[in-house]
Amino acid sequence: MAGVRLQDVAELAGVSMKTVSNVVHEYPHVSDRMRERVQKAIDELGYRPNLLGRRLATGRTGLLALAFADVTLPYFAELARRVSDVAEAQGYRVLLEQTDATLDGERAAVSGIEAGMVDGIVFQPSVMSSAELAQTRSSLPMVILGEGAAPLSIDRVMIDNVAAAREATTHLLRLGRRRIAFAGHEPDRLSRTSELRIAGYQAALEDAGIIPDPAMLIPSNAISPVEGAVAIGAALDGGLQLDAIMCRDDLAAIGALRALQERGLRVPEDVAITGWDNTLMTSVTFPSITTIAPDLTALATRAVAMLCERIDGLATMGRHELVGYELVTRESAPLV
Repeated sequence: MAGVRLQDVAELAGVSMKTVSNVVHEYPHVSDRMRERVQKAIDELGYRPNLLGRRLATGRTGLLALAFADVTLPYFAELARRVSDVAEAQGYRVLLEQTDATLDGERAAVSGIEAGMVDGIVFQPSVMSSAELAQTRSSLPMVILGEGAAPLSIDRVMIDNVAAAREATTHLLRLGRRRIAFAGHEPDRLSRTSELRIAGYQAALEDAGIIPDPAMLIPSNAISPVEGAVAIGAALDGGLQLDAIMCRDDLAAIGALRALQERGLRVPEDVAITGWDNTLMTSVTFPSITTIAPDLTALATRAVAMLCERIDGLATMGRHELVGYELVTRESAPLV
C-alpha cells in the first residue's frame, strides 16, 4: 500500500502512534504481546519507516554503504549480495557506491554524499593511502575489506593472499609444471593485491628450487577476459614457453582459456590454469576453472558485525582479521 502512515498502523493495531513509534524504534520497554500486535499491522499495511524521522528519533538511518571499485566485476557483485544479506539480518539496508578505483571516487565514498545518510561504511579501497584514510571522517564508522590501505585505527577483514597464492602455485608444481606464469598484474602501478599474490607465487617457486623469472609475469591493461586473452596471447606469440598459468583473478583465467584454445593448446594437458575468486562462471567454463575461493560469507559476516559494533559505540583500536579460503580444484588443474 503506497503512502502508509504511522497513524494508519496505529489505527489498525488499535494503539497510540507513540506505541507504534516505540515498536519501530525497537524500544525495549514495549511488551512482547504489544510488539507482536503492532508488527502484524505493520506487515499487513506494508509500512516502511521514514528515514528522516527515524534519524531524528534515534540518530541512525538504518542504512550502510558498501563502496568498491567496479560494480560490473563478478567478485564485487557476489560480495555485495553477501553483505546485503548479512546486513538485512541485522536490520540494515545497503547502498552501493562505485568508486572507479580513483582517488576522487574513494574520497567521495568515505566523506561525500554518504555523510549523514548512512550509519557506517564497508569499504574496499584501491588508491587511498593509510594516512589519508586514518584522517578521513573519523566520526563515520568504517570497516575496510581487502589488501589495500589499512590504518591501525580502522577495522579490516581480508584473506591471506600470500598463503593462498602459494597454495595455488604449489598445486601447479605438484602437477609437474615448472614453467608457471603469473597473469594479470598491472603494467604501470602494481596494486597491493598483485604484490601479495606475486609474493606467494614467488615463494612457492623458490620452495621448489625454481628461480623466479620476471619474463613469466604477464601484465594486463584491465581486469577483464578480453584484456586477459590479449595479454596472454601476446606473450605466447612472443615465444614465452609455459606449462601453467596462475591467474590473478577469474577473469584473467577465462581470457587465458580463450588465448590457449585459439592457439591449439589444450587445458590442462598442455597448460594448466588456476584462477582467483571462485566466481559463478568458473564452474561452467570449458574446461571448468580451478580457483581460489575466499570465504565471502565469513568476510561479509565479520565486516558487518564489526561495523555494527562500531556503530554501537565500540572505540578500540582497529581489529585486523583474516577469514578463510580454499583451493577449489576443477578441470583446468585437477588433483593429481
